[in-house]
Amino acid sequence: MNEVLNIIKANNITYEQKVFSLAKFAEDSLDVLNLPEKFKYYFEKGALCDMGEGHAPYRPRYVMPYYDKFVKQGSKFLQIDPPKDLDELLNALQILYYHIPSITHKPVYLGNIDKLIDPFLEGLSDEEASAKLSRFLNYLDRTIADGYCHANLGPEATRAGRLILELEMKLQNAVPNFTLKYDPDITPDDFANLAIQSSLVCANPAICNHKLNKDTYSDYGISSCYNILPVGGGGATLSRVVLPRLAKLATDPEHFLNTLLPDSLQALGEYMNERIRFLFDESGYFESSFLVKEGLIEKDRFIGMFGLAGLCDCVNNLLADKGYRYGHDKEADDLAENILKVVSNFVKDFPALHSEIANNRFLLHAQAGLSTDHGVTSGIRIVVGDEPDSIYDHLRHSSRFHKYFPTGCSDIFAFDTTAKNNPDALLDIVKGAFSIGDRYMTFYSEDGDIVRITGYLAKRSEIEKFDRGEVVLHDTVVNASNNYKLNRLDERKVRN
Repeated sequence: MNEVLNIIKANNITYEQKVFSLAKFAEDSLDVLNLPEKFKYYFEKGALCDMGEGHAPYRPRYVMPYYDKFVKQGSKFLQIDPPKDLDELLNALQILYYHIPSITHKPVYLGNIDKLIDPFLEGLSDEEASAKLSRFLNYLDRTIADGYCHANLGPEATRAGRLILELEMKLQNAVPNFTLKYDPDITPDDFANLAIQSSLVCANPAICNHKLNKDTYSDYGISSCYNILPVGGGGATLSRVVLPRLAKLATDPEHFLNTLLPDSLQALGEYMNERIRFLFDESGYFESSFLVKEGLIEKDRFIGMFGLAGLCDCVNNLLADKGYRYGHDKEADDLAENILKVVSNFVKDFPALHSEIANNRFLLHAQAGLSTDHGVTSGIRIVVGDEPDSIYDHLRHSSRFHKYFPTGCSDIFAFDTTAKNNPDALLDIVKGAFSIGDRYMTFYSEDGDIVRITGYLAKRSEIEKFDRGEVVLHDTVVNASNNYKLNRLDERKVRN
């Protein structure tokens, strides 16, 4: 009980952060899952990870409602009529967002927000609409206050999208984390340029390859750290294999590829099925949620996200005696792809529970990491400080591996201040990268207050406050503080 008392007495977290921590402690005091013995072994070694989801899953990890349906029908449970003007729309969304669960206890997906808002701008001047949208955006930043929260824009240019991007550059909010769904055949260059200008001012939005992702499900949204998931459902669970920690158990690359990796993947698959079984069959969530009863989510549109992290560190460790480096040497990159082929083939063959939308299979995710990870580079990224000198070589390397991850992977690039003068050049980089298979990328300026951590946003100024022992508003700053230092994010190669 000392841990409970420590949470209660903590003077560097908010009341709400204490409540969340206490609830997590209560959940983890239970023992209701039938854990595979092999999972226990690899978990103790740190090679498999449950992502801190808790010992008794009682809600899906990520929930992606049909917000457009809500706007059309309202909600009987929330006693909300279909909105008739912009004020009613924004108020209705604020109420609904409060009731959307996730692993963070807050909504991680706010919808294709420009398309929700755009029809309600008729009759309003830009000045009138911007005043209302500014208050709405500040509300989201100050109340949700969680960097894992995403809102999507595009791929079509909308008046609402333009106003939101212009406001973001002024407001400098860290929440929500916007993503532009970009398709060069649909998205006008001037709209994409505005998005890039915004990203260089406030690290927001990120840019998603819409053409590559649009057919993964009948409709998709982006949430949390670049999780591409079916709208109307979401992610039931996310667990991961931590490749460099598994590599430490191997005698050589062949032992890793042929013995340890298949064995640990089987254990992780069985564990994920057990989590999903309890969530769907015992927790009662899908029987009690008004989101299900009102058709805002559907039980058969959830998937299990089969994650991996640390591909770079894993390969570098396995080939340390030969001196080959991931992202630089053919031998290292070939081994990396062989590892991904083993994982991908396993996931394609392993039967997953309650994953109908993915043909009863899990889908791969390049997991972006935890604040406590040491020596575990996000997903399939190249370790900070060892990036190729040429951004084009970097992107060609990424495109080789992005194809394995239908539920998301990403790259983050820091640029010097001169990039703000030439967004056309960055748009050309996006077009080229997406044409060869990159799924997702994001930029930020080296001199901005807002910085990308593993995928979420945080303000350097808030990190500094937290490091001084002060209470900060945004939940993810607690994670960002450690991650920023542990993974030396201030040493990312700055592009020009």
